[in-house]
Order: sequence, then structure tokens, then C-alpha cells
Amino acid sequence: MDSTNNEFKNYSANETEASFNVLEAAPWVYASGSSTNAARENKLGLCGTLLMALSFVIILCTLPFSLCLVIKVVQEYERAVIFRLGRLLSGGAKGPGLFCIIPCIDSYSKVDMRTVSFDVPPQEVLTKDSVTVAVDAVVYFRVQNATMSIANVEDANRSTRLLAQTTLRNTLGTKNLSEILSDRETISHLMQSSLDEATDPWGVRVERVEVKDVRLPVQLQRAMAAEAEATREARAKVIAAEGEQRASRALKEAADIMCESPASLQLRYLQTLNTISAEKNSTIIFPLPIEVMRNFMQPQSH
Repeated sequence: MDSTNNEFKNYSANETEASFNVLEAAPWVYASGSSTNAARENKLGLCGTLLMALSFVIILCTLPFSLCLVIKVVQEYERAVIFRLGRLLSGGAKGPGLFCIIPCIDSYSKVDMRTVSFDVPPQEVLTKDSVTVAVDAVVYFRVQNATMSIANVEDANRSTRLLAQTTLRNTLGTKNLSEILSDRETISHLMQSSLDEATDPWGVRVERVEVKDVRLPVQLQRAMAAEAEATREARAKVIAAEGEQRASRALKEAADIMCESPASLQLRYLQTLNTISAEKNSTIIFPLPIEVMRNFMQPQSH
């Protein structure tokens, strides 16, 4: 009885250690909650073992021609995700460089790890203040986990594009028109964080999002242009009025100085005559004597 218990304990310990080794070799499987599949990954069964043995026999019989089917190459910016009899091969994605597969029982998919950019088509968005605008954007993303991008989503590229369109509409739907026009950087950061969080289970990292263009309705454009023009005209009138006010004050100060100094008034007459003669004008002006003008300039006593 004791020997049976010891054998059972040893078997349980060995099985637990083997399961832990498999999970350690493929941590992404544990993250997705498929630890049972990972524990069974290396157990191909009777049919799988026979197929593997048959494949090795075929490879040995057809050497060296079979090497072109066994040895594969992936570029520096690529990774290869290998499936053996429909199961993910432990050890993660292969590459860059050379790797080997077993024909007939292994298949693989190449994943491009470079940054990819795409344009989000113009989206009709109803803003928070009930204004319809068309907004487009550009998204930069890359695959950071090749295994998850193959195992967890059918087409990571297409799914990211569709998600970017809905995220753009949802984000702009909570903003006013003035916020969309002035806070594009904030909107871009919100979209980038939302997309990055949503695509994380797919092994995709969204690096940057930029709002390209905001197209307003024609009527709204005309209304905003008329408002801006009216604002500019009002500002111009205010500036002109302030200039006239300053000119009037300067003219009043000059008149006060001339009243105090009759000689300066006579010099002003002479300067005016000089200006008129320089323009080849036939008009002749005879200024009144200063004594006569002084009588008009003095206040009348009642």
C-alpha cells in the first residue's frame, strides 16, 4: 500500500513539473487561459507519432532534395509561427534566420513585425453640440507578439483598421466642435490609448494616432467665415476710432501751442504756402494778419 502511494505521489509530481515546464516555454498560452491545451501540446498521440515517423522516413529517403522543404528562412523583420498537426508549437515564434519544419505535419505563418501605417477613411461624426463633421486620421501600429496576432485574431491588420474607425467616431462624439478644432493633440492621445488597450490581446501595439483633417458642412463654413469677417471689421473700426481719437488729441495740443505762440502760427502759414507751391498748384492763398486772427481766437466777454 505504501509503495502504491509513493508511486502515485511521484507520478503527480512528475506530471506537475512537466506541466510547469510547458507553461514556462509558452507563457502566452497561460495568459490566454489555455493551460490544458499547452500541457497536451507535446503529446501527439498515436496517429501524430506515426505521421511524424513517416515524415522523417520520407525526408531521409529524399535527401538532399527534401532540405528545401525542411529548412526555411525568415527576414530580420519577420517571425514564423509554427503549427504542428493544428497545435501551436512550443517555444514561441521562430526567427529571424533559419528554422526547420517537418513536411506534411507542420505549417507556418509569417508575421511582419515592422511598423505599419494606414489612413482611416473620413468618418461622419455627430459632435456633442449636434454638429455633423467629417474627420479622417492616420494610425501607426506594429505587431509585438507574433503568436498572439495569429492565434487570437483572424486578421490583425483588418481588425485594427475597423477598430480605428469606430474608436474615431466614439472619441469625437464626446467632444464639442471647438474642442475638435483646437485640441487635436488631446484627441489623438485619447484614440491612441483606447486603440492600444483594445488591441493588446491581439499582440498589436498602436504607436501613434494623428487627426488629419476636419471637414465642416458648407453652410457652417459660410457662417463661420461671416462671423470671422464681422469680427475683423469690428476690430478694424475700433482701431480706426482709437487712431482718430489720438489724432484729435494731438491736433488739440498743437492748436493750444499755436494759440500761446503767434509766431508758430505764422510759421505754419509759411509752411503751408511752401507745400502748395511745391505741388505746382495755381491756387494762391492770402493768409489773414495775425492781429486780425487774434481777435477771433480770443474769447468774447459778455
